[in-house]
Amino acid sequence: MPASMKTARRYLMVASAMSLSLSLTAAPAALAADKPSGKPSDKPSASVSPSVTPPANMSTVGGERLGVPGTQADLGTGAPVLPKDLTARSWIVADAESGDVLASHNAHWRLAPASTLKMLFADTVLPKFNKEEQHKVVPSDLAGIGPGSSMVGIKENETYTVHDLWLGVFLRSGNDAVHVLSAMNGGVDQTVKDMNAHAEELQALDTNVVSPDGYDAKKQVSSAYDLTLFARSGLQKKDFREYCSTVRTKFPGETKKNKKGKTTRESFEIQNTNRLLTGDTGLDPYQGIAGVKNGNTTNAGSTFTGVAERDGRVLLVTVMNPEKDEYNEVYKETARLFDWGFQAADKVTPVGELVPPKGAETEGGSKPGATSSASASGATGGKSVAAGASGGSSGVGVALGIIGGVLALVGGGVFLVNRRWPLPELMRRRR
Repeated sequence: MPASMKTARRYLMVASAMSLSLSLTAAPAALAADKPSGKPSDKPSASVSPSVTPPANMSTVGGERLGVPGTQADLGTGAPVLPKDLTARSWIVADAESGDVLASHNAHWRLAPASTLKMLFADTVLPKFNKEEQHKVVPSDLAGIGPGSSMVGIKENETYTVHDLWLGVFLRSGNDAVHVLSAMNGGVDQTVKDMNAHAEELQALDTNVVSPDGYDAKKQVSSAYDLTLFARSGLQKKDFREYCSTVRTKFPGETKKNKKGKTTRESFEIQNTNRLLTGDTGLDPYQGIAGVKNGNTTNAGSTFTGVAERDGRVLLVTVMNPEKDEYNEVYKETARLFDWGFQAADKVTPVGELVPPKGAETEGGSKPGATSSASASGATGGKSVAAGASGGSSGVGVALGIIGGVLALVGGGVFLVNRRWPLPELMRRRR
């Protein structure tokens, strides 16, 4: 199909889907439960869902098939069958570079997102601050954090760099770090507005943000499709890629005085809660994994979006709320879908596509939606998968990298990106 016709088809699909999406906003089955979780956002908990079945009418952004309940896949000759015993209420397997959706299951079902919503938070706020900027935490910065939230351990009256805070967001899923960055961004309310506006720009029409950290809140919802859009957009940013692939690093502790009256500030180690990345708690690291974010709350159950590369192909997989009550189930189902996707990629007909942002030029050239972080050219520090096994991530194997010359910074802070949106050769195998 000619590129111009494909672009026109995309916008027709999005336009028709927007009206449907708006009509679904108040659908009872689409809303998260009314009561806050009271559970840590990244630790196993019993899942609670507003409905055990997806709504009959869902958004069709990305293609009509994606709005149809149930599993959508077109297997060609020699294609492997989909994994057995998938229990997630919603999942999607997509090619990160082309945007082709290889298969999906209730892709537009609006469910509580848990901490996977932090991908949208990072994609929205990360470009606004230089990583070297420092901020002294005041009590109001930490106000309103939900009880039982996952925390990185930020202390009042201590000073942190923006770099420190983002490590807290990505590695420990720290709601305290999210609230401090939100305070720097004008407050939680302003950040929520910014996130909702950015979600609309990305054409993530299933998403409604109420709390920037993903903590359970009334009417806070997203979908496997939208979470995949957030990951795809965020992975354009060098800092985002490096933070989400960092396995472990040091985080500033509390300032204390020793017996001699000398002021000291030690640090403590934090490790990424993404178990496919770390190989923690009974799981091996998934070959080629390079991020991006996991989450767990009472309403959401377990959620996860991952990106992995194998033999030059980059896939995104999102899994939401597996019903099977087994430890690490969200990671196990994600790994099975990755395995299937890498085997099936050239043997299936796509059932839809990940749409580009409204401001993206899909025919090539300047893409206003593909901006970098304010400090994209700098190193993030910590121990990143991209740094290889010698950087403290032994066993992780293939991971993220950047091929020089693909992105060129031009006037006005806009990136010039190749035709494929939004991961044009951003990833390469690095052992």
